[in-house]
Amino acid sequence: METSGCESGDEAGDEPGGRPGTHRWQDWSLEALLAAKAATGHRVSVVVPSRDEAATVGDVVARVRRDLVDAVPLVDELVVIDSDSSDDTSEVAAAAGATVHRVRDIRPELGWRPGKGEAMWKSQFVTTGSLVVFMDADLVEWDTHFVTGLLGPLLTDPGVGLVKGFYERPLSGGGDVAPAAAYDGGRVTELVARPLIALHFPELAGLVQPLAGEWSVRRSVLAELAVPCGYAVEFAALVDTVRTHGASSIAQVDLGRRAHRHQSLRDLGAMATQILALAHARAGCQALRHPAGQVSLRQFPAVAGEPVPATREVDLAVRPPAWSVQEASACER
Repeated sequence: METSGCESGDEAGDEPGGRPGTHRWQDWSLEALLAAKAATGHRVSVVVPSRDEAATVGDVVARVRRDLVDAVPLVDELVVIDSDSSDDTSEVAAAAGATVHRVRDIRPELGWRPGKGEAMWKSQFVTTGSLVVFMDADLVEWDTHFVTGLLGPLLTDPGVGLVKGFYERPLSGGGDVAPAAAYDGGRVTELVARPLIALHFPELAGLVQPLAGEWSVRRSVLAELAVPCGYAVEFAALVDTVRTHGASSIAQVDLGRRAHRHQSLRDLGAMATQILALAHARAGCQALRHPAGQVSLRQFPAVAGEPVPATREVDLAVRPPAWSVQEASACER
């Protein structure tokens, strides 16, 4: 039966059980993680998707390399995926000790699209870790316990497939952090993602910051995921993982405190559009799907004190699960 409305994402009685487990980064010592890694034989990849982050990516790479690659054998490969930067992101990251790949150069026969999700999806073809940790490149107040905290559940609990970080986020503009707002997830989280979770994906309601850019995942789980090319990648990963493996396969870890560069409201509008489109598709809203893979977003920036309409094309493309692409390539050979 055709419908233009929104249907429930899961049939009655088919809802996954369990709930995300919550931890603190201090729950695992570095020694315990090294022992668990040796016992399980896992290989760890840290991936930093980047675009025009020359000012901060070097520090992110250098700290991880110093503390978790050179000092101890916890991270096996440290990779920056450069999404067509116009600055010196690639050169800075390489000088700091990362292996750098440009998105355009990874599996060029698959084409290239702009966006964070595209960089994360393509990272699967140039990394080898059985556990993958994703770190944003714009961090300015953080430490390498972010990596160890995100690895803790994956290395010690075989039932966990994906781990989200959450943290205290200092408010911009100076002054003390307001206690009631310290763990807010940001404007897109509070105004878009959390209402969508309440309406369509209540099994994710226990996640403190569902859109956090610091997260980790088993390669076997990541390879199953259809990956939006833009900023809906984190939301899609949660929705698809909980539907396939249940809410108990997701854990979250309090990473302490994090600061990063804030984006403009106009850029957040494009991010919100991508997340809404993904959520509508996963919730079965047929009328809101865009087969062309993009939608026109009309905004009104001020020019000489007057609102002037400006339209940006927001990319809604989704990449297929990496395993299907790898399998197709193997068949072709």
